[in-house]
Amino acid sequence: MSTPRPRHPDFKTVESSRPPPSPSFKYTQTPSPSWTFGSGANTPSSHTHIRIDPYAPNRSSLLNYKLLISSIVPRPIAFLSTLSPDGKPNLAPFSYFNMVHHDPPIFVVGFSSPVARAKDSLRNILATRECVINIISESFVEAANSTSVDAPYGISEWDVAGLTGLDCEVVKCKRVGEAVVSVEARLDMVKEWESRTSGDKTGTMVVLEGLRFWVREDAVNEEGSLVDPAVLRPIGRMGGITYSRVNEAFELPRPKFEEDVGGEEGLEKIKN
Repeated sequence: MSTPRPRHPDFKTVESSRPPPSPSFKYTQTPSPSWTFGSGANTPSSHTHIRIDPYAPNRSSLLNYKLLISSIVPRPIAFLSTLSPDGKPNLAPFSYFNMVHHDPPIFVVGFSSPVARAKDSLRNILATRECVINIISESFVEAANSTSVDAPYGISEWDVAGLTGLDCEVVKCKRVGEAVVSVEARLDMVKEWESRTSGDKTGTMVVLEGLRFWVREDAVNEEGSLVDPAVLRPIGRMGGITYSRVNEAFELPRPKFEEDVGGEEGLEKIKN
């Protein structure tokens, strides 16, 4: 088994010993350019697997949390801008987030709290039924991370981060001006989750419909169908305090059964 990463007693000292980030974005070959159908994994492993029951009597939900956030990676981050009913702005990152459909544009965000104990972002979404989903880029990741500070109620995370709020077209809350991509969104549905061990309500999922897209002009193609990853430079969430950056990619075309696999006849040859 691998050993857990140690906690850094002085993070800035540890960070200063590491190399600086790459300023460029590049495309590389795939991990195995010579791979052929039926070849399996590039690097087969002889290791066995450990069975883990998430509901075992002696296993806490915190262990499941740590295991999942370090294995379901990298996770996109929803940098949510919301507004309270009395006009107080809020800004916070959430990595239980993804897109689940495009027609209509549908997004999901998960909160590790029930409605009864909702924190600012969830409370605001439930009250106003709207928000802005901003995508975090490398160029302002420190500012985005600063909004997760445990500031007391009433303190504006916008001021803590020093980010720029820009007006939206449909929703009342601001979008992050530094974000390459932002989505104005409206609440579609809410679902709470109950613990399978205690029976208590422990989490909430909101489903959001995208109403307007905002994309920086230098990042999008002419027909508005493709965002340049070299401009977006998105940040992903890993486990613990670890984040991932995207500065390298490869392309893999989706294969066609008849043309590339050879149809059923070709598949039989592969199997044999």
